Amino acid sequence: MTPNLAIVRISNAHWRGINLWLPLFLLWIPLVLLSPQIFIVLLGVSIAGRIPLGRAIAAFWDVSCSLPGTNVQVRADGNQVHVRIL
Repeated sequence: MTPNLAIVRISNAHWRGINLWLPLFLLWIPLVLLSPQIFIVLLGVSIAGRIPLGRAIAAFWDVSCSLPGTNVQVRADGNQVHVRIL
């Protein structure tokens, strides 16, 4: 299953913060339009790394499908950024 939504929370010690809901399914529109360029890049990577093209495409698809459930939390100097991908 591909990622559909990302929730980004930005806050610090003096401010409660906000939640930004980013609809990732809208990124599929430009992704479809850029698919020929992405294919050429994958072809170049597969030739340079001597990897079969099918294996490179499968790895790209596996990484994009494994993103749901990812939680990233960064804290520095009292600031905090939390990203959840659903």
